[in-house]
Amino acid sequence: MRQRERVRRLGILCVAAVFWTAGLRADEQEWFVPLGLPPKAAPRRISAGEGVPPLPLPATPLRRSERKKEPAPPMLAGKVIWGEQASFTWNDGRTLEIADWNLCPADLQQLLAKSGAALGTAYRSEPVNLAGFTPDPALTPLLFFSGTRTLRLDRDRIALLRAHVLAGGMIVCDNIAGSPYFYESARRLMSEALPELRWRTLPPDHPVYHVVADVEKVGYPKNMDSDRPLLEGLYVGCRVGVLLSKYGLGCGWDDHEVPNLPEAIYYDPPSAAKLGVNIVGYAVGYAAAAREESKPELFGGMDERPPTDEFVFAQIVHEGAWDAHPGAASALLRRLRQNTSLRVNLRRAALTPGRDDLSQATFLYLTGLDDFSFDARALEALRAFLGGPGTLVINNALGMSVFDRAVRRELARLLPGEQLQRVPPGHPLFHSVFDIGDVRLTFVPDGAESETAAPVLEGIVLGGDLRVIYSPYDMEMGWQGCEHPAARGYEPVSAMQMGVNLAMYVMTH
Repeated sequence: MRQRERVRRLGILCVAAVFWTAGLRADEQEWFVPLGLPPKAAPRRISAGEGVPPLPLPATPLRRSERKKEPAPPMLAGKVIWGEQASFTWNDGRTLEIADWNLCPADLQQLLAKSGAALGTAYRSEPVNLAGFTPDPALTPLLFFSGTRTLRLDRDRIALLRAHVLAGGMIVCDNIAGSPYFYESARRLMSEALPELRWRTLPPDHPVYHVVADVEKVGYPKNMDSDRPLLEGLYVGCRVGVLLSKYGLGCGWDDHEVPNLPEAIYYDPPSAAKLGVNIVGYAVGYAAAAREESKPELFGGMDERPPTDEFVFAQIVHEGAWDAHPGAASALLRRLRQNTSLRVNLRRAALTPGRDDLSQATFLYLTGLDDFSFDARALEALRAFLGGPGTLVINNALGMSVFDRAVRRELARLLPGEQLQRVPPGHPLFHSVFDIGDVRLTFVPDGAESETAAPVLEGIVLGGDLRVIYSPYDMEMGWQGCEHPAARGYEPVSAMQMGVNLAMYVMTH
């Protein structure tokens, strides 16, 4: 009861701070209904005590039962308090206190119980009032929003959300009943927090659909003629910093469908459970990468007259998620400086073909997570770059199929008539510094029996030299040594060796 009263008071404080009721549309009031029962109270556990000798001694130790407080599971998710509280009256006269942020009170508790069973680790959640929130992912890795009506927050709270995500935290928004009001407002509000990022639909091979269970088809009980899941995200580096479910998950986590709303669109309980456990597994699995990629990185520029033997990591900026692994290039550059004779510039140079001068670059790096395209000016600049001494190195971040398709399409536009060909194992690229035979992958390729296989690189030869080099599996994710569950790439040792060899090959050919 004390916990419930504390949550009620926090909700009232949050409502008093925002003052937003007048902005709601009349038709969205129909979505403000209870969608689940309160969570069950935590069980009281009594564990047997050790054999304790009662005084006076000596005596035979007796066993007695003692109340022991079990250690609390680690904190994972904060359920954000927002919106209004109200009394809902049923047709039979019963009343129930409801709140915008907590229409299905047991959703997150039930999800964490399911994910604990699947992952073998228990996690806990708590209500979070943003008025006193500290945006430190070490304290609260994940923030969870749930609702059906328009989500509104003031500028200070929006700034807190931005700080949380950029520091390595994750936000998950569950449009619990498939309401257009919550969906549109959550999308708009998160874009206001992170205006430099674009919403992207997560493709079927994204790790969030495979990190614990393979989720390829789902069930919608009504109002949806599809068997495909739909999750959208804002990428921060390689990870989804903000995830939005357009259709309801929470009631399925609580093992029931969405009551009281005939127009609701939501996943059935088995589908919601698999998606939810994957989301938890993703948040936990990518936490280390999120912390690494949140560290500040200094970018440099191309010197007007750089030394001819200096290696400059020049990276292409494009309309897609071009900066997939912030900080990873710096890790490779430090390794090059320590273990090779190359003169190395430790700052990346971010260049936009067609706008920035590429004439001083000899190495151009292209990576991404999704679709992208080059305009006519960019294509002209890249052709000129490849017509000189330059080499274009392409890395498929997380090994995503949508980026792979974009790479092959854009290369066909860039170099008509040329085809990517597999780089043979005996090529000097694989022996420039390290003798690379078999490598270790983060996945088992189709038809293989283990993660150990020959490295896969494709290339295009121009003027007798390998001038375009493409890795369909992610090398860069291994340069920092972080785990990237369910990604298709190279393990850290193999990834670093391939990166070193690539740099040395480019600078000597």
